[in-house]
Amino acid sequence: MHIRRNPRHAGRKLPLRRAQAPAQTSARATRTTRTTGGALLAVAALLVSACSSGASTSSDASAADVALGALPRSTPAALSPYYGQKARWHSCGVPGFECTTLKAPLDYDKPADGDVRLAVARKKATGPGERLGSLFVNPGGPGGSAVGYVQAYAGIGYPAEVRARYDMVAVDPRGVGRSEPVECLDGQDMDTYTQTDSTPDDAREIAQLVDAYKKFAEECGAHSTRLLRHVSTVETARDMDIVRAALGDAKLNYVGASYGTFLGATYAGLFPGRAGRLVLDGAMDPSLSARRVNLDQTAGFETAFQSFAKDCVQQPDCSLGAKGTPSAEVGRKLKAFFDKLDAHPIPTGDADGRTLGESLATTGVIAAMYDESSWAQLREALSSAMKERDGAGLLVLADSYYERDADGRYSNLMPANAAVNCLDLQPAYASPEEVEKAVPTFEKASPVFGAGLAWASLSCAYWPVGPTGEPHRIEARGAGPIVVVGTTRDPATPYRWARALAAQLTSARLLTYEGDGHTAYGRGSACIDSAINAYLLRGTPPVDGKRCS
Repeated sequence: MHIRRNPRHAGRKLPLRRAQAPAQTSARATRTTRTTGGALLAVAALLVSACSSGASTSSDASAADVALGALPRSTPAALSPYYGQKARWHSCGVPGFECTTLKAPLDYDKPADGDVRLAVARKKATGPGERLGSLFVNPGGPGGSAVGYVQAYAGIGYPAEVRARYDMVAVDPRGVGRSEPVECLDGQDMDTYTQTDSTPDDAREIAQLVDAYKKFAEECGAHSTRLLRHVSTVETARDMDIVRAALGDAKLNYVGASYGTFLGATYAGLFPGRAGRLVLDGAMDPSLSARRVNLDQTAGFETAFQSFAKDCVQQPDCSLGAKGTPSAEVGRKLKAFFDKLDAHPIPTGDADGRTLGESLATTGVIAAMYDESSWAQLREALSSAMKERDGAGLLVLADSYYERDADGRYSNLMPANAAVNCLDLQPAYASPEEVEKAVPTFEKASPVFGAGLAWASLSCAYWPVGPTGEPHRIEARGAGPIVVVGTTRDPATPYRWARALAAQLTSARLLTYEGDGHTAYGRGSACIDSAINAYLLRGTPPVDGKRCS
């Protein structure tokens, strides 16, 4: 899955659950969804309009018979020490915020085997008005730091009336950020990984790509042996219930973006009686296989690119075509540029000597698809690269996507994203031969991005730990109204996923944003924001099927 970031997202990434997403540009959700790979490798790992049609895979079809079951209402005796914790808050260096650390069992089936330390941050309700309890937030990924998100955006950028009534709370999921982060490659090796050719042309390049996936997986296994089997979404959802209890909330109120919608829906499925006001923005469909998720996301990025292309040719600085140029021709011109970079990377002025090849350039473009406010930045970057052979602008976008800082250090977004995705679902493909057969289908879904995203879908095949999850429905019978939000031209979480999740959840209300970009809350639609604020503040959900622009 892909994810991306924005200042509002607090260093957050854009959505990733099944795939990973991109870059830092606007003020909104974070990463999203899943696939896992390296350059595009990583992109696919973070990635997340639906395929034009096509039959479901057998895994997708069988998911109709599998539903996530609720856990018993009573707390097992072995978990009582965890549920009895009291948060001890202390200053954490960010004005207005306080932090604490809580414990959860590493293995819920074997609580005696040890603990995982969970980092928690909050900003207390500012008033006036009656306090409504805690509002948990998660920016997506998987792998996005919720603590970073609340401190850099949600805790200061959510509507004032929401922050006045709720304590804004974030928990870094196990394996993420400050909660015992999964570790894999160092910065230099990550640089190499993200530059690996993700569209191999021959047996030698295929072998190089496979070696890159294997090295990434082996290093994750070597550095995070203890955690790697225990970073599933189900375990993280159970952790959230422990934190809810420690904060004294009878129910969990929650806003999750991108992959955060899967986490929130999983919580509702496991604890329907404790699900409070839940907003799932940029929704994922838990009933899909990894293969279908990656293919849907590929089509979603193509939909977003078509929207960008139509806008680009209306602008005087578009290097992909003049006014009236068909979108298909814009795509062919961009693909031809990628092909040139594949053969002859261009300079970037990077202090570490990195050049811009096809993989980093593609990641940079994908990063900008998450938010239309970054399209101008993308046009400028493409113009510099195509006309002046200066790849610095696209490299900035790619680094934003990967959360790489100026000193060459990466956050643990990519390792965490892979760890969660590869544990939650069976690998999309088991061998290079399977991917080669699938490439034409991916290229049909997206002539520009298809081949790279197909190969990125191979990464979990070499993961050192076998998956524990499978596609399933989430019904959450007994939960109160849950607001599911979908954006019609969302690149990372295609709109039909929101419709699918809303159809599964028995108490869902579907809220639609007719527009571009990833997620909808806080992105400038007064209609969307007022509907969600009314739900969070007064418990009044929107009418099912409400549409906004």
